[in-house]
Amino acid sequence: MVELSPSVLACNFSHLQEDLNQLKNTDVKYLHLDIMDGIFVPNISFGFGVIKDIRQANNFIFDTHLMIEEPIRYIDKLKEVGADLVTVHYEACKDLKATINYIKEKKMKVGLSLKPKTDIEKLFTYLKDIDLVLVMSVEPGFGGQSFMDSSLDKVKKLRRYIDENKTNTLIEIDGGIKTSNLKKVVDYGVDIVVSGSDIFGKDDIKSQVDKYYEIFKS
Repeated sequence: MVELSPSVLACNFSHLQEDLNQLKNTDVKYLHLDIMDGIFVPNISFGFGVIKDIRQANNFIFDTHLMIEEPIRYIDKLKEVGADLVTVHYEACKDLKATINYIKEKKMKVGLSLKPKTDIEKLFTYLKDIDLVLVMSVEPGFGGQSFMDSSLDKVKKLRRYIDENKTNTLIEIDGGIKTSNLKKVVDYGVDIVVSGSDIFGKDDIKSQVDKYYEIFKS
């Protein structure tokens, strides 16, 4: 069953918890949290205090995506505020193996992402050691961008490699996904879909989430 990980970045922060409450009566298990430092990507999002506050009122799996340089510096803090899954970027780590191992030492699941121009095969050697690969279908750093069809080639290669080598690594995709292109994305073999503005930009968030799960089941 494909899962949805709604992106908090697209919430209206003036009524953040009201938006999140609409997810509680749906099939949603994951919540996607984008942390940006203004260096690795040209934008800044929110920090640990926001994650800690969200954690106190929500039991979702916190799917935390770090778009920051040298993320190993913040693993302890992420554990403290309640992250469950920590995804780092291949391009952002001087010692990627050490970063992966440290996240695992802290008893959190490990994800690995890459920018659209990075060759997906660069990640293959790490798949046996991680829980998830996050394929970016837009340039990381901003919400509301258009979906890049070229990302589906990466999903296809990943799906084939994972199945052939039985690594059990999940495939997540993030960027520009809407109900209008969701079926195509799912058919390529993803396990988790991140969507932001197409979820939280709707007046009836619960109804929109239900549409996603109807497509997942079709």
